[in-house]
Amino acid sequence: MNDALLRPAAWGLALCLALGLVTWVVSLGRADASLADRIWPFAIGGAGLVQMALVPASRGTRVLVMALLGIVWAARLGIFLTVRNWGHGEDRRYRALRERNAPGFGLKSLYLVFGLQAVLAWVVSAPFLAGAMGEAPWRWIDSAGAALTVFGIVFESIGDAQLARFKADAAHRGKVMDRGLWRFTRHPNYFGEACVWWGLWLMAIAGAGWAGAWSVVSPLVMTVLLLKVSGVTMLEQGMAERRPAYRDYIARTNAFLPGRPRRRAM
Repeated sequence: MNDALLRPAAWGLALCLALGLVTWVVSLGRADASLADRIWPFAIGGAGLVQMALVPASRGTRVLVMALLGIVWAARLGIFLTVRNWGHGEDRRYRALRERNAPGFGLKSLYLVFGLQAVLAWVVSAPFLAGAMGEAPWRWIDSAGAALTVFGIVFESIGDAQLARFKADAAHRGKVMDRGLWRFTRHPNYFGEACVWWGLWLMAIAGAGWAGAWSVVSPLVMTVLLLKVSGVTMLEQGMAERRPAYRDYIARTNAFLPGRPRRRAM
């Protein structure tokens, strides 16, 4: 990373850390560390926009399209998470984390949850910074990246909406959602999310070339988080034991990449 990008990068990190600190203070009063999830998209989107605005050569169609995509993604996910979790208290994943790190979890959550997520949010925002440094004209790879990003936003939005409608019906209580996009992948929201960041990375390297290849850390980190850390692995941990129907769902449905449902074993 050249010297011209250090200032924008520093301001992006500062914004993420400031949002994390403020949210941590609020979480102490509410005893709800899962507030970190609600601020996550706004930290990424905010850091991305700040960094793009501060890059000296930041201009052109690519920057405008990436900024617009970042705003749409952050607003959609942030509002969805806030509405979904409103009034439900601390998420069970964070309750388990609280129990494992008691006593003193309030202070520990500053670095275990909010500080860590702030740094990760800054890392994930990397394509915006790399894209802003590029001066190449719009190319076909930009179109491919933008299309993949739009596809990801739409795919995860449809998946979230389908699951929300399913859960809102009392007749579905205790049942496994295996309809719509959920018939082809157990986590359409996570798959769509990964597409968003791989698409933005394609746009970044379209403008910056190999000088922006370092921003691949963003989609790689996001994919690992979705598959191995806070996504598929954590969400499904112990679920098959608690819900036998979910075990059958796992047997016939891909975890991440959409695919044709497998036939049930006879």
